[in-house]
Amino acid sequence: MSESQLARPLTIAIVQAAPVPLGTGLEGFESQIRGIVEADAGVDLVVFPELHLFGADRPDLDEQNEALRRSAVPLDGPLVRELGEIAARSGVALVPGSVCELGANGELFNTALLYDRDGTLVAHYRKVFPWRPTEPYHPGTSFVVGELAGLGRIGLSICFDAWFPEVTRHLAWLGAELVVNVVKTTTPDRPQEVVLARANSIVNQTFTASVNVAAPIGAGLSLLVDPEGNVVAQAEGAEPEVIVRTIDLAAVGRAREVGTARCTQPWAHARPGDPIVPLPLYGGRLDPETWHLPDAGDGASSGVRQSSPIGS
Repeated sequence: MSESQLARPLTIAIVQAAPVPLGTGLEGFESQIRGIVEADAGVDLVVFPELHLFGADRPDLDEQNEALRRSAVPLDGPLVRELGEIAARSGVALVPGSVCELGANGELFNTALLYDRDGTLVAHYRKVFPWRPTEPYHPGTSFVVGELAGLGRIGLSICFDAWFPEVTRHLAWLGAELVVNVVKTTTPDRPQEVVLARANSIVNQTFTASVNVAAPIGAGLSLLVDPEGNVVAQAEGAEPEVIVRTIDLAAVGRAREVGTARCTQPWAHARPGDPIVPLPLYGGRLDPETWHLPDAGDGASSGVRQSSPIGS
């Protein structure tokens, strides 16, 4: 039996919830995670929406953004450490949504965090495509995939990133098997994002978890998609909901080996000797020599895979 045929189950809990107002302690957050684990002891990974612990919604956008700036925390600060402790006490890998990160030079980043089951901060990812002009964040410059011990490789993206196919393509190329897209969509285009979640899975042959904020702030419709674009589970609407499903990460390898719908293999497209295709939009090129995925075991013990800064 080939490696791609061996089952690699991962049970994920997608938490579609309203944001927690700024200034709220973490007791309720930890209690919610504990309740999810008690309801299903097999949960491996719990995912919350974008800025879940940074609810600063105001009618006045300037006031809202100022509140977010005041709330920003460094990655080596107590909040990030306490979230790791919650993951360890709960015994689950955790994406607590994203946080307002205070950069070393005073920048404000929208940063997704990924913790392993022992509370280790495995990876952090700064949103590359802030929603302009309303969001106050400084863009990140790297794509990030984190390794969860004994589980698999998780790529991180945030909301509007899903509209840019380059993001998910790079995450897949870096080895992501599951792309976690944490979302805070309050606008009428959430149905289009549902299509994008499926499309990104189809063209990259990865699982996608698109986890949105619930009503009354967000538009909901969180969903989990398999490597061939099939919807594994989806929230019924915008109300708070927890979706728990077990997926088989080996399905990623199988889809790439035999093709989506047993016919299409986008990662096996290029052959040695094919011409280099210029990519004038990026000032770069598509080189057949690099148009392939890393070997399954390549870098598996490194913990995190990160692209070079964009444009370097």
